[in-house]
Amino acid sequence: MAHQEDDQAKVWDLAEDIGFCMLTTQSGNDLRARPMSAHAERDTNAFYFLTDVASHKDEEIALHSAVCLAFANPKGQKYVSISGKAEIQNDRDKIRELFAIPAKAWWDSPEDPSIRILKVTPSFAEYWDSPGTVVSYIKMAAAAVSDTKPDLGKSATVKM
Repeated sequence: MAHQEDDQAKVWDLAEDIGFCMLTTQSGNDLRARPMSAHAERDTNAFYFLTDVASHKDEEIALHSAVCLAFANPKGQKYVSISGKAEIQNDRDKIRELFAIPAKAWWDSPEDPSIRILKVTPSFAEYWDSPGTVVSYIKMAAAAVSDTKPDLGKSATVKM
């Protein structure tokens, strides 16, 4: 069980460190991804986002609540993909709690009635944590000339 808890902690650490993700929803028969600023909260086992009531995300989530959050730090070779269920909430206290300077690009204040909370409860995740681009390339080059497989860090599939 400790291994599972370590992997869960790694997922949360990576998501918190990276901060921004691509939120993928289903739009009809297609998948649609857009960048979002994630507020990761381990204690509630949820990711929170501010969104606008007029956005298409609300409609898409009402029809298909399964979503994917894809976090990436390509320079550090760190990635995490989180699958879960999304819901739209109108929790004004939570909106005020999450409202920060970046939100001012879309809304004047947390009191704007068009702001909603998009809450994602994760069900499982996958992560890839490499030692970094330069080290990875060196390990791949060494493996290529020695006909061995390179150790490029850790990856795991994690039940959340």
